[in-house]
Amino acid sequence: MVLFLEDLKILQKVYDMIKYGYGALAQFPKSEKFALAADIKRCLDLILERVIEASKKYYKKTTLQELDVEVAKLKAYLRLSLELHFLPPKKYEIWSGMAVEIGKMLGGWLRSVR
Repeated sequence: MVLFLEDLKILQKVYDMIKYGYGALAQFPKSEKFALAADIKRCLDLILERVIEASKKYYKKTTLQELDVEVAKLKAYLRLSLELHFLPPKKYEIWSGMAVEIGKMLGGWLRSVR
């Protein structure tokens, strides 16, 4: 039961990050809406899907590793967005902080599964 409650916490954090991210992506230049912004949205969608899958599966390790990869990809996309000046530094700081927090929760979840 403890893992189930932890699953709900990470799911809520991911949900909050997606809400914040979609608002930030709306401010991307028009030329990037169907390029980098679309890649980031797909990454966010995959993170949400993997959290839900992991919370429902009996064998979680592979799904959690896939989730870890998606979080790492999101961090790389966010850094690229900052360096290309599509994302203001303050939004980057907030959004990447959310991604780091999810990564830490995921690390704890992975340790508990191993």
